[in-house]
Amino acid sequence: MDIASNLTHLIAHQQLRREVNNMQLLSTHFLIGHKELRLAHMALSFITMGYVWQDGEHNSMKVLPKSLAVPYCEVSKIVGLPPILVHADCVLANWKKKDGNRNLDTILALPGGDSLKGFFLVTLEVELAAVQGIKAVSIATEAVLQHDDDSIKNALQDMAESIRKMNQSLKMMDEHVDPATFYGIIRLFLSGWKDNPAFPEGLLYEGVWDKPRQFSGGSAAQSSTLQSFDEFLGIRHNEESAEFLHRMRDYMPPSHKAFIQAIASGPSVREYIVFSCNPVLRESYNDCIAALVDLRNYHITVVARYITINVAKAKAEKNKQNSTVCILQKAPSALEERGTGGSGIMSFLKSVRDTTKKVTIDEV
Repeated sequence: MDIASNLTHLIAHQQLRREVNNMQLLSTHFLIGHKELRLAHMALSFITMGYVWQDGEHNSMKVLPKSLAVPYCEVSKIVGLPPILVHADCVLANWKKKDGNRNLDTILALPGGDSLKGFFLVTLEVELAAVQGIKAVSIATEAVLQHDDDSIKNALQDMAESIRKMNQSLKMMDEHVDPATFYGIIRLFLSGWKDNPAFPEGLLYEGVWDKPRQFSGGSAAQSSTLQSFDEFLGIRHNEESAEFLHRMRDYMPPSHKAFIQAIASGPSVREYIVFSCNPVLRESYNDCIAALVDLRNYHITVVARYITINVAKAKAEKNKQNSTVCILQKAPSALEERGTGGSGIMSFLKSVRDTTKKVTIDEV
């Protein structure tokens, strides 16, 4: 944990790779219980991202040394997560109380200062706001089986309120995260080695696999929250978006993935409401859809502010100076207009927003 706790200092002074290369081969046998294993995965994930990207995109490391790769892959196998930094590491598990109140801080950090911490903690607030909606999924599913319309209505109202709270939490991003810092620094350290031109073959995990492996970087698509809502509400995305979202489930804790699959195999609340012809249920369902569309619209606005506008500025500066030197210092060219998970971010977000709109139930 000493290395993981001092990542920003080690990276800033270009000492992390030396520290990792001098590490003894760690053993996983002393890790006891789920919490210690998850903490180990998080720490090894942060160290790995720092090691790979310490000197920027064009000096990224293509080989993860045995001293780090072997224990990392062993822990990853035990907890059911891939050997890369995922949403469950940097957001769901990466928090602690600063004092007796609700004030939170991150456990581990990467370059990006307060903006990086703000990015992780605001995203955590979005997840916390979703708790009410996740509970509503279970209640409504049981209510559909019991034909309990009042409980379905109340659960849908709770879900809509929860989604609106998520949107309000997301809007705190502007207060805590600097767009230029996110684009030029944070995004690089969250990026993976799948669908990344900087890693055409992937990353070699020395002592584990003979060939490089490709894994996607941390992404909001790895959150089980919205995928749970989509399955519950019967939202069916187009083939390309659905393929990406289903692949992201392999980056979730196994229990989260199983929860989504359980929802998908359960009764359809949308079909129940359509056939019931109950205007109150239809209105409550449509309210959830409208709230989810609003959330996805705002997510598009955030991505435009933090990525798209910075891409345009970077390209304009590059054209103006007729040189790649300055722009490469500001942003990883291979990552332009792509999310950290490797997706074409804007086209993906607009696609899932549009398919969400389409499930609105019309009046009979």
